[in-house]
Amino acid sequence: MPLIHIRDLTIGFRGPALLDNVSCLIDPGQRIGLLGRNGSGKTTLLRILSGEQEPDRGEVSFAPGTKVALLQQEVPSGMSGLIRDVVATAVPPAVDHEHSSWQSDQQVAQILSRMELPGDVEFATLSSGMKRRVLLARALVANPDVLLLDEPTNHLDVDSIQWLENFLQRSQVTLIFVTHDRMFLRKLANRILEIDRGRLFDWSCDYDTFLSRKEEVLAAEEKQNALFDKRLAEEEVWIRQGIKARRTRNEGRVRALEAMRRERSERRAPGGKVVKMTIQNSGRSGVLVAEAKDVSYAYGERSIMRDFSTTILRGDKIGIIGRNGAGKTTLLRVLLGQLEPQTGSVRLGTNLQIAYFDQLRQQLDGDRSVQENVGDGYDTVLIDGKPRHIISYLQDFLFSADRARTAVRFLSGGERNRVLLAKLFAKPANIVVLDEPTNDLDAETLELLEGRLVQYEGTVLLVSHDRTFLNNVVTSTLVFEADGVKEYVGGYDDWIRQRPAIVETPVKGSRPSEERNSPSQAAAARPASESDNRKRRLTFKEKQELQAIVPEIDRIEREIDALHREMASPEYYQQPGDKIAAGQAKLKELEEQLITAMERWEVLAALAE
Repeated sequence: MPLIHIRDLTIGFRGPALLDNVSCLIDPGQRIGLLGRNGSGKTTLLRILSGEQEPDRGEVSFAPGTKVALLQQEVPSGMSGLIRDVVATAVPPAVDHEHSSWQSDQQVAQILSRMELPGDVEFATLSSGMKRRVLLARALVANPDVLLLDEPTNHLDVDSIQWLENFLQRSQVTLIFVTHDRMFLRKLANRILEIDRGRLFDWSCDYDTFLSRKEEVLAAEEKQNALFDKRLAEEEVWIRQGIKARRTRNEGRVRALEAMRRERSERRAPGGKVVKMTIQNSGRSGVLVAEAKDVSYAYGERSIMRDFSTTILRGDKIGIIGRNGAGKTTLLRVLLGQLEPQTGSVRLGTNLQIAYFDQLRQQLDGDRSVQENVGDGYDTVLIDGKPRHIISYLQDFLFSADRARTAVRFLSGGERNRVLLAKLFAKPANIVVLDEPTNDLDAETLELLEGRLVQYEGTVLLVSHDRTFLNNVVTSTLVFEADGVKEYVGGYDDWIRQRPAIVETPVKGSRPSEERNSPSQAAAARPASESDNRKRRLTFKEKQELQAIVPEIDRIEREIDALHREMASPEYYQQPGDKIAAGQAKLKELEEQLITAMERWEVLAALAE
């Protein structure tokens, strides 16, 4: 017997219906990933299932005694009280009133312990991530039969996400969830439902199988639409020729043409428009972006980093991983010279122009419109050196003219993130700093942002709990671990393979991670040359070489830049052929010298560390 039966459900607000006469059966124990682009109706469907929203037509029926709980995407405003009191509001009253208070306290204490939440702390004082954990605890405390999760990983750190994955995998609860976290989808979903152009498509497969099938369906649909459009064009030619020749019309064929016109006008494009974004490079920074030596920083007795050293070079794409409150934003500010380290030193490179994406969206004024926030009072923005009207620019980020004039406080979370991306990329920069950019973005926008960051020639510093995003973008990671900030080559999966066994108190109710390597496994995975290098220090001669090599790299780069500017001039190619060939040979020689110098610098820098 199905647990949930959706029959002929229809709902719309303005424009085309979000859900147009959809039906579906959901069986007990299924873990369903609900997919669709921003604004397609995913949250609306969850609210209908939870009883918070009434459909225009159709109905949703549940098996008798079914309990449903919803974790909303946004933290409700005005919520206050101790954590245990907030969680306790979702505990149903017991039949036996004599033991109801004791049972309620036990249920609340158990879920607080499993989620490592202090019950006697005020909810209003918590960070966004901690508030989400409290609301998740409130959704889980009543042991629901159906759990509806709207972006459950937003603002959660990696450890909390892994705990949630393990909990949901062991749970027997029927799960329907919306998420942008593709690894979360891969690990949990055994069925995919997709909302697309008002229809609900049941793929009945895991996420990776869905991706391959979806690509095939879109290709077939595109081919079918092309054949239909060709047939329609032929019929349009026929009727125009008939009118011109004043022939008697075939009324049946005319009616068929009118039906084809209606069908074409009602066709909704697959997924609607796609965000267009370009990251503007302001020109290259120096080869050295930042160098930290023996840096320490603490708030009172709480240490953020201790004797931390690293070097960031132009073109590096660095991910930062750590639990909520570990100090990731503080580390960013120290590396960028915005905070003075308490011990040690930070040396910044030259010609640094920084674009900063703030996870709290504090750069946005909620009372100002989208246009005013992005344009800073101007009607045009310079994109790749060319002026462009702000409304036209915002259309690349899926804001219509009316939506661009809407105050930011009325926008959804995904729309606010798109506003911040539009503001960020409206100004040239050679360092892009992204603090949790993936929250609330749909899969297409995420993949586009990934591609742009990979192609970007500048430096990227990225704080994120999105493991797939980190794997696809970064070349190295800085990780907050029990004994301080450590640096690893590669993304999230590379960190998991390289890190040594972690001895720490696990989250209560969770299982030990199967991904953690033993020290011997980590040593085996480490290249032999790296182990050998760590056995000795720099010689005096090598120290002198290291000090001289960075200015040498700068000199070579300046010569390469000068040759590039010379070759960009039309007059350059009016010279004799032998001079042009000599210039090209010189450029090749300089580029080879640069590669050799950079490789040598990496070896010496590794020894110095």
